[in-house]
This record gives sequence, structure tokens and C-alpha cells, in this order.
Amino acid sequence: MPFLNLHSSTFQRGLAKSNDKLYVRLSAWRVRMQINRLTVASVTAQNKPGLYADGLGLYLQVAKGGSKTWIFRYMLAGRPRKMGLGSVHTVPLKMAREKAAEQRLKLLDADDPIEVRRAERMEKLAASATALSFKEAAEAYIKAHRAGWSNIKHAGQWEATLEAYAYPVFGDLAVARVDTALVMKALEKDNLWTTKPETASRVRGRVESILDWATARGHRKGDNPARWRGHLDKLLPKRSKVAKVQHHAALPYAEIGAFVAAVKGMEGVSPQALEFAILTATRTGEVVGARWSEIDTENALWTIPASRMKAKREHRVPLSKRALEILTSLPREKDAEFVFIGDKKGQPLSNMALLMTLRRMKRDDLTVHGFRSTFRDWAAEQTAYPNELLEMALAHVVSDKTEAAYRRGDMMEKRRRLMQDWADFCATKKTAASNVTPIRSGANA
Repeated sequence: MPFLNLHSSTFQRGLAKSNDKLYVRLSAWRVRMQINRLTVASVTAQNKPGLYADGLGLYLQVAKGGSKTWIFRYMLAGRPRKMGLGSVHTVPLKMAREKAAEQRLKLLDADDPIEVRRAERMEKLAASATALSFKEAAEAYIKAHRAGWSNIKHAGQWEATLEAYAYPVFGDLAVARVDTALVMKALEKDNLWTTKPETASRVRGRVESILDWATARGHRKGDNPARWRGHLDKLLPKRSKVAKVQHHAALPYAEIGAFVAAVKGMEGVSPQALEFAILTATRTGEVVGARWSEIDTENALWTIPASRMKAKREHRVPLSKRALEILTSLPREKDAEFVFIGDKKGQPLSNMALLMTLRRMKRDDLTVHGFRSTFRDWAAEQTAYPNELLEMALAHVVSDKTEAAYRRGDMMEKRRRLMQDWADFCATKKTAASNVTPIRSGANA
């Protein structure tokens, strides 16, 4: 057996190398023993009050009452610091380790995690104190757009629908926090989208407009959660799928003479306004909002400004003899602005006044807007006036070239004949379609 020289250089180098490997292994073992010491089971089982290290500054703190929380301990500028990371019930072990790692990264930049968190909370509180609520944003939007709405009742309609359907869900919430889930909650509450699709669609559109306004004003960021195309259309059925489109109920033109005669027999401003709306084929809002400054009795012309028209284009209405008679018979108040005065001094009729007249006549099957369809059907089936002229009479948008042509004096005269023919037809009392004689006065129009 060869003699082992314990002092030889070869033996000494081998021994040193073995010791180095052993030291590395021991060091790695010690590191492993110092981090991730806790397990989910040990955290759940530990009930003895005290601090239990998980490693790298993370501790489980068990209070005398049995509550368990996470603590991050560290040294900064020679001072020991302790930071709470949340309850064990809310923050599981894995998340606690992630939170502790985030704080260690802040320490690398010489930031105090506690002070950083305090500053962030103060910033959020300040932002919350000055944040615009959805209701405040809606009120600001309505105020900004009120002057641009042609119908003076639009603001009230907006306020009513938002008050009923949007405000109860997120009215007091910061407008920046309104998300898709909240919008869906408002639209699906009490099955609104399926039972009242028209109302629900208006609510959605109004919420979308308000959120767009808030984004433009810097009160929120990101996509609009109320937008339809490419978003809510993937979550909700189309309106046409949940309810059939209901067109405005219209009176057959063969019955218009008897109906107008019945309206003439009624007392009050509202029936006069209804007859005026029928004779001029205009909308309710255009009639109840009519002002004397728009009426030219000498030239028998009513000029409705673009600001009050749905299409935002000025509309000129030739007035028939009967329409002028209605205007001259109306009661006038001194310095009165509106043509059809309501119950309140200086104020016009309400938008519901004409509809209530129909109800008084027990004609719930009709709508005021439907008389425009009655006029259109009569003109198309009983006269030879060109389609473009009829569209102009109804204030429908036509090409600029066509409009320019019909604004010339000779074309306006043809529109005047059209409206007089309609007034004459409304003055007849024939009710049977078979007794209607086609009017051909516009054959050469």
C-alpha cells in the first residue's frame, strides 16, 4: 500500500477543492433555508401569536386574537421599518411574496416603500376629491348642448331617462370609473333592453355621448364602454331582434276630412295647434315652438330656422288660407314670443299638448307625427306632384342642387299650390276611400 503524504501539495490542493464545493453547497442550503420558509399549510395551521419569517423580509404576524397579517420588515438609513401587506384572508402566500419583492425593488432605488405608498394614497384621495361624477358630467354635457337642440324639450327628456336608468347605477361614481359592466347593469336592469328597447337604446346613446364628452375634456381615458358597434353589439341582441319597429300610427287620408272637422269643433289652443300641424305637415316640436318672428302673414310664409329643425336646415312652409285663419284667430299676449301659448304666461304649449288632444278625442291609435305620413300618402296616391317636392314639403334632406331649384320663386309657388290642395282636401268630409277624387292640380309641376 503506497504511503499517503498528507502534507504533499497534491493532497492539499485536492482537499481545498473539496472544501470549496462543500462550502458552496452549505451556503446554498443556508440561503434556501432563509427564504420561502413558510407553506400554505403552515400559514393555515399557525395560531400561536408571534412573527414567523418567510425570508427576505417577509413575515407572518399572528395577533393574540388569532388574526393573521403579512409584514414586510426592512432597514433604511439605519432605522428599522415595518410595513403591512394585508390580511392572510385577502392576500395569499404567493401574492404576499410578490408584494414583498415589489418593496425590495423600491429599496434598490433608495425609496422608502412606506412613504411611496402614503404618497400614492394621498394622490388618489386628491384625485377622488376633485373627480367629476357621471351625474355632474351629464349635467355639464346637457348645459353645453342645450342651446344647440332644436327641440326645447330635449334637455328634459335627457334628464328624465338618465335619472330613471343611469343615475341609480353609476350617477355618483366618478365618470372615469364607468365601465362596460356598469353600462350593462343599467341596460339590463328590470329587463330594460328587452322590454323597452327604444328607451334602452336612447339611454345607451346618451351615456355614450356623455362619456365621449368626458374623454374629450380629460376626465377619463380609454375606449367608450357604451359604444355599440364592435362592443355592446357583441353583448346585447339587436333592437330589431327584441321588438318590431313600431312606425308612427297614421290616419288613412280618406278619413282626414272628418277628423279635421272634429278638431275644428273643439275649443282651446291645443286643437288649433294640432290642426295647424296637420295643414303644414310639420312636427310637434316645430309647431309648439313656433314664434311670431318666424311668421310672414303678408306673404303667407312660415320660416323655421335651422336651429329648430331636425335636419339643421332652414325650412320654409307656404301657409294655406286655413292655416292663416288659425293664426289670426289665436289669442295674443303683449310681447308674446310664441304663437301657441300654453297655460303659463309667456310659455308655449308643452310637447304633450297635441297628443293629449288626440286622447281627448279617444284616438289613442294615432300619433301627431303620423299625420305627416297621411299627407305623404295622399300626395303620392292622389296627386301628380313630383317626389322631390313632397320630400321638401316634409323637410326631408334632398340634394343641394334640388333644394336650390325649389327655393326659386316659381318652384316655391308649386309648393304653395301643394299645401293649398292639401288644406282643401282636409276641408272635405268624405270618409270612404272609394269617394275620394284624385287631385290633379299638380300634374304639370
